[in-house]
Amino acid sequence: MNGADSEVGRLETVLLHRPGAELKRLTPRNNDKLLFDSIPWVGRAQEEHDAFAEALREHGVEVLYLTELLQDTLEYEAAREEIVPAVLQERQLGDRLAELTRRHLLDLDPEQLAQTLIAGLAREELKTGRGLVYELLDRHDFVIDPLPNLLFTRDSSVWIGDKVAVTSLAMPARTRESRLTRLIYTHHPRFAGAEHLYEPWLEHVEGGDVLLMGPGVIAVGTGERTTPAGVERLCRRVFASGLAHTVLAVPVAQQRATMHLDTICTMVDVDTVVMYPPVAYSLQAYTVTAMENGELRVFEPRPFLEAAAQAMGIERVKVIDTGLDPVTAEREQWDDGNNTLALAPRVAVAYERNVETNARLEAAGVKVIRIAGSELGSGRGGPRCMSCPISRERLAALA
Repeated sequence: MNGADSEVGRLETVLLHRPGAELKRLTPRNNDKLLFDSIPWVGRAQEEHDAFAEALREHGVEVLYLTELLQDTLEYEAAREEIVPAVLQERQLGDRLAELTRRHLLDLDPEQLAQTLIAGLAREELKTGRGLVYELLDRHDFVIDPLPNLLFTRDSSVWIGDKVAVTSLAMPARTRESRLTRLIYTHHPRFAGAEHLYEPWLEHVEGGDVLLMGPGVIAVGTGERTTPAGVERLCRRVFASGLAHTVLAVPVAQQRATMHLDTICTMVDVDTVVMYPPVAYSLQAYTVTAMENGELRVFEPRPFLEAAAQAMGIERVKVIDTGLDPVTAEREQWDDGNNTLALAPRVAVAYERNVETNARLEAAGVKVIRIAGSELGSGRGGPRCMSCPISRERLAALA
């Protein structure tokens, strides 16, 4: 059964995307627009990702690949007819070029179409191109942009209970990611009957901002990517579906280093988080619950850890205080030291480069599975960012 009610229940199935040709499209001319801080060494990034996937399998996790699911999905005519017009709405191609591009895409087989939707389409690759817009494009300009951030599968969907929230990504460079994810959840037989809790056309919410603190309690960051309106919409939907009794709305600084809540806080046990030291005790949360008439009750802000403990019905949320000096703390936070992926309570995957953070995790009794990430991290994302849990063992079953 698909779904999850926590961040730490034993991970059963996960969705990954192995980086490919889309990363080879990155250049110093376009990497900022495509949200990468550097130009990754693609071969090494693939090796690192393969090692990450193998580490998951060694711990009993079923690994699904987004590209393979997308290829399967595109075998269905209804899926092809849905995605091609949606992709062409993303760019101002003009009528002539849009029509020629539509024909080109529909002529591709499922594997070719999946690759094009992920890696993009350059002007020089569109052999049938004509018209004014086509002529004004440089031969290396994209008719369809690549999706290098597809690597971070956490952002475009999150399972809450037995329902999937297909998110609404804030950055134009990432819009197509949730369209592709939604296509898979809608048309692939693996997800037949899956109910959608959220949709890409709603207010902006990104999966990296959604933490399942425990059964019935969800923390949602709001900052650079997830808007307050998105948090409100998600609150209404999870309450209406009976998937949560409390949502903690957590303002996060609107800057690149803290783009999502999971860049500063992730869970490594049912009652334990690892947090970026400068914000561990200053982070605030607005507790949100549902009233009988369906409206939201919003309480005054209070310390996040205090609000979380009360909502979870525990005495306190334990914090693994990394105890780092300010410079090391900032460096390891930038390198996603706090962005761990729990495989089970007190078992977490982390980048090996964050030596001091990992040492503190182990000193606190957490088993750390170290993976290389020198190239994978160039898009600012760690093990949690690169993984969308499809199924976790329910915490109730762990008792």
